Amino acid sequence: MVRLNRIYTRTGDDGTTGLADGSRLPKHAARMEAIGAVDEANCAIGLAVCALGDTPHASVLTRIQNDLFDLGADLATPGEDFTPNEMTLRIVPSQVEWLERQIDAINENIAPLKSFILPGGSEAAARVHIARASARAAERRATALASAQPANPAALAYINRLSDYLFVLARAVNANGADDVLWVPGQNR
Repeated sequence: MVRLNRIYTRTGDDGTTGLADGSRLPKHAARMEAIGAVDEANCAIGLAVCALGDTPHASVLTRIQNDLFDLGADLATPGEDFTPNEMTLRIVPSQVEWLERQIDAINENIAPLKSFILPGGSEAAARVHIARASARAAERRATALASAQPANPAALAYINRLSDYLFVLARAVNANGADDVLWVPGQNR
């Protein structure tokens, strides 16, 4: 269990931050950008949880929030060994597979799209769309990191699947797509 007695340590006053292996790097480094973007997505999901109230969808999102802390820990652990152990927390394929099952379960009740949809419909769906866009931003940061340094393939798959999950969840929240607002190409020309 994590225990934080002091919130400030002053160790980052020089513009660096510590990683899980004890190394330090600039706070603006690609690894920290990816970790920060995952944190932003987690915060956006927290807003969606508040909008959904005491529902099964909110419970799934809370589980995902825990997974995103795992993902942040994964990204904060540099190296090429992506095997989890007692000292290293890594996203594992079963977490990705669980998310895929959630996507499939929701999507089977939603009619296929005939147009792109505008983010919105209801406030709850709009908040889920904000979380989706935040997850996409986190994916861009994580793949940028992976293009320069080794990154856990399961972590990259998880963040990719997350935005898919949030997309179908937003549709489910919008009365299984009935309240989606469809994009009308060129409508305002």
